[in-house]
Amino acid sequence: MFIDYAEILIRGGRGGDGAVAFRREKYIPKGGPAGGNGGKGGDVFIVADPNLHTLLDFRYKKDYFAQDGKPGGSSLKDGKGGENIIIRVPPGTLIKNAETEEVIIDADTPGKQHLLVKGGKGGKGNSNFATPTNQTPRFAEKGKSGEQIKVILELKLIADLGLVGFPNAGKSTLISAISEAKPKIADYPFTTLEPNLGIVRYKNYNSFTVADIPGIIEGASEGKGLGLQFLRHIERTKILLFLIDVTSENIQKDYKILINELKQYSPLLAEKPAIIGLSKADLLDEKELKKFKKKKIRNTDAPVVLFSSASGYGVEELLETVWYYISGNY
Repeated sequence: MFIDYAEILIRGGRGGDGAVAFRREKYIPKGGPAGGNGGKGGDVFIVADPNLHTLLDFRYKKDYFAQDGKPGGSSLKDGKGGENIIIRVPPGTLIKNAETEEVIIDADTPGKQHLLVKGGKGGKGNSNFATPTNQTPRFAEKGKSGEQIKVILELKLIADLGLVGFPNAGKSTLISAISEAKPKIADYPFTTLEPNLGIVRYKNYNSFTVADIPGIIEGASEGKGLGLQFLRHIERTKILLFLIDVTSENIQKDYKILINELKQYSPLLAEKPAIIGLSKADLLDEKELKKFKKKKIRNTDAPVVLFSSASGYGVEELLETVWYYISGNY
């Protein structure tokens, strides 16, 4: 199950209390203060784990508390510090303050560790409070509470290529044809209900990742259909591939609707380098194929590639164009 949103409570460990103790040694009836300091509370870290692809685990566990520090002991023995905890999230996860929705951490680099909350400081033992006028202090300092915060985890997939198109435009068929991903495919709209991520092996041991999101309909940027829920997953892609069914009654209008939805959601998204793929070329006869091979889309410089995932027609040309763009040649 793909889960891309979660809310969790995170707390650093409490610092251990300082100890009140005195030296008790043979022939020394009145030893001085010997209370040790409390241990520091554990910290909480976030790390992006490339082996994770969903926030599913956070649906079942909502609280993440680091271990408390141990109290100080006698004979000037300090308490042991609380163990840190590391929360692992998929790369591309944003960590936001749940109250302000301010982004605290962008966990976009696999393996990089981020400190999220600090544990409390351990209290000082009574050995720290001896003075010339009070050589036997009978008090110690309490440990401090750890930091606490409620956060939102929001996953944005990181991919080289993002597939954009109406429901049933052939996005899932394409990703299954060019990668090992096996999304659900059927001949009706909204077959894809959650994003799919595929890895495409290309010539000379090259590879790139593809993100397939549920189909966009007119009004997606306003929350219609499933588009708004998943549009954020193509925000981090390098390039976009607009997929339009070649049997559409008005290809130019379809492109206009798709690009307008992206602009309304995020103007920056609409400015990404793009390729236009006319899918389902296997449904055309020879005469129509020649006509569509010369097809141009107005108001864009994006190259247009005619292809069929079912028959394989034009797929190699499409992959060459995608790799050319991913390599920065645009």
